[in-house]
Amino acid sequence: MSREQMDRYTPIFAIAQAAELAEMHPQTLRQYDRIGLVSPQRTRGNTRRYSLHDVDQLREVARLSAEGLSLEGIRRVLQLENRVEELQAQVRELERALSEELLSRPERRVFAAGAAGEVVSMRRGARLRRSSDVVVWRPSGQ
Repeated sequence: MSREQMDRYTPIFAIAQAAELAEMHPQTLRQYDRIGLVSPQRTRGNTRRYSLHDVDQLREVARLSAEGLSLEGIRRVLQLENRVEELQAQVRELERALSEELLSRPERRVFAAGAAGEVVSMRRGARLRRSSDVVVWRPSGQ
């Protein structure tokens, strides 16, 4: 596997190596896998393979445990941290798509909210037509 194909999610470490990197006993890693705290990928022979991401999560488990969190609390913290990472990646992808859109169509750099809350790209100087305009009327002389 070339260096370009590997990332922090590539499962490369056997349990003994991952335990050493995380400064834990291999039995602790097996226990965390059983309860779903850190779940490594499996090979065809059903042996565990840990990624750098898994090792980082094991270190985070040790840190949170040392601070007094229960294993269930740690599981929830890791779940939320993983969700934050997913959302950050989604934001980066949306920012990239928006940037490409702006570069490919420089005349359409104005955005508005559509009736259903969607983002609508508009021409500069154009107004969004709405079917349910609210008109405020004040009698003259007041």
